[in-house]
Amino acid sequence: MLSVSREQTAFRVGAGAVAITTSTVLPIFLTGALAVQISAELGFDPAGLGLVVALYFGVSALVSLPVGKVVERLGSGRTSRIAVLGAAAFMVLAAGLARNYASLVAILLCGAWCNVMGQLSSNLTLARAMPAARMGLSFGVKQASVPLATLLAGLAVPAVALTVGWRWAYVMGAALALASLAAAPRGSGPAGKDRTVPEDRATAALSVIGAAAGLGAAAATGLGIFLVASAVDRGVDPGLAGLVLTLGSVVGLLMRMLHGWLADRRTGGHVAVVAGSLLLGAGGLLLLAAPGPVALVVGTVLGFGLGWSWPGLLQFAVVRLNPSAPAAATAIVQVGVYAGGFLGPVGFGFLAAHVSFTAAWLVAAAAMLVAGGGVLLGRRMLRAHTRRSAGVVSAECPSRGTRRSRVGG
Repeated sequence: MLSVSREQTAFRVGAGAVAITTSTVLPIFLTGALAVQISAELGFDPAGLGLVVALYFGVSALVSLPVGKVVERLGSGRTSRIAVLGAAAFMVLAAGLARNYASLVAILLCGAWCNVMGQLSSNLTLARAMPAARMGLSFGVKQASVPLATLLAGLAVPAVALTVGWRWAYVMGAALALASLAAAPRGSGPAGKDRTVPEDRATAALSVIGAAAGLGAAAATGLGIFLVASAVDRGVDPGLAGLVLTLGSVVGLLMRMLHGWLADRRTGGHVAVVAGSLLLGAGGLLLLAAPGPVALVVGTVLGFGLGWSWPGLLQFAVVRLNPSAPAAATAIVQVGVYAGGFLGPVGFGFLAAHVSFTAAWLVAAAAMLVAGGGVLLGRRMLRAHTRRSAGVVSAECPSRGTRRSRVGG
């Protein structure tokens, strides 16, 4: 069992997790929001932007499982600070040394592990320090850090990039990351000896859900990365496009927290809600393929509010299923999400550059529909696994049997 200081309040733990996760995911979303200004100087098109984001998440997928083991071994307190310091350092490098497209790609890829470590260390902190009655809300708040990072990136366009230049936006991002260290929770120490038995992890079902979540992430990644470029391509002013991105980020942030709050008040059905969010969110992406400012605003709100609001709820379900190794367990699903982050941007960027942004949004909407169906399939597998093992688990430890049945729905 991991040790967490009792002096830490739930608010301190939750706020620290948000600060850590936001800081470590900021570099890649900042790059997406600043793409118009960066590409004008470094010379790359939407396909180039898609490639760098794809490679970033591809590297993240490759390191997710080993980083999960490192976080379990060293504890979340140490690894969260390592992740933040690394993210700040790489943002400074991007501001000072990104003189061409190749150097920007190299800097971002070398820092991809910071995002993975920040995510998994925050998961471990919340799993160990949060009361069970607030676990869902805490994960919703933590995952709100992704739209929060997008919000900050969107604000950076009119406030920094269009005034003093995009390089200063990276410098300010690094300063924010360093400031987040003051809010970082003490976290946990190294893991103990006990581990979840293989049967408890329902690895096959989690792998299917992770693959479907990856497809959903592939579709939704375009929101944070390409929304501004897509709007500008249709004649929208860059400053206004950044503000629309900010609006979507606020909606996504609030919806992720709402998902978590509601999860603490349900007795199950968490995975089904994830599937429903994906299926309905596809409608938002479909609207982004339509012309006009109304379709842009409504599509952005629906896309962020439904299609990209489920990651915290999914991680909460996985943690409840695997309480003795939460970082390692969520790493299984994160592999799929990061793989989707790899495939989505390169595919979206290719379609945008060689066909149109309209075609790219249509394909993204179709992918999100398929993702919702895949999550439903994984849910059926998870429920079947629960039924097969419920008798054995209940006989050996009735309380764990109850917890498993609540997660499966």
